[in-house]
Amino acid sequence: STLPSFEAAARHLSFSRAAEELHLTHGAVSRAVRSLEDHLGVQLMTRTTRSVRLTPVGAAFATEIRELLEHLAMATAAATGQTS
Repeated sequence: STLPSFEAAARHLSFSRAAEELHLTHGAVSRAVRSLEDHLGVQLMTRTTRSVRLTPVGAAFATEIRELLEHLAMATAAATGQTS
């Protein structure tokens, strides 16, 4: 769940909006992103009191992750016979 949490937070530039989309809490999304950063050993987002921004590494990683998640969704739909 770290990759979908990061991708949504990166797209919205908001942990709260990502949480709404994923039906999680703000804290869960924040922890997932922090866990991913810890795992990778790089900072993907900078956090301020009222906003989050992508680092250059985070922006590039978000683009790659978004494409992978889209391909995964299409493969899953094809495998299960879903058209949407």
